Amino acid sequence: MASGLLTGAMTRERIEQLPADDWRRGHRDFQEPLLSRNLRLVRLLKAISAHHSCTPAEVAVAWVLHNPAVTGAIVGARKPGQIKGVLGAAGLRLSPTEVAEIEAFFAKSAA
Repeated sequence: MASGLLTGAMTRERIEQLPADDWRRGHRDFQEPLLSRNLRLVRLLKAISAHHSCTPAEVAVAWVLHNPAVTGAIVGARKPGQIKGVLGAAGLRLSPTEVAEIEAFFAKSAA
């Protein structure tokens, strides 16, 4: 779940308040310019998740599972309660428009 980024629980403020010894402070996904890009992705995932009454994490996993080359997704969790935020992904079917929105985000970000 990208060390919490894709769960929707990470905000810029929360990241700024991570302890000084937290390894994420030095990870490129939590530093600019990738941090802003990652937070924009989470906003998109949240918007899509609102239509399905699910979590941004479930949308992220459902998008991965939508790829016909993918036969499974390994999702990490440190606490049993964190699994609840991704369980619905297996049954979530994103619309072609939603898939296209996510793919367009990555195409735009790569440019």
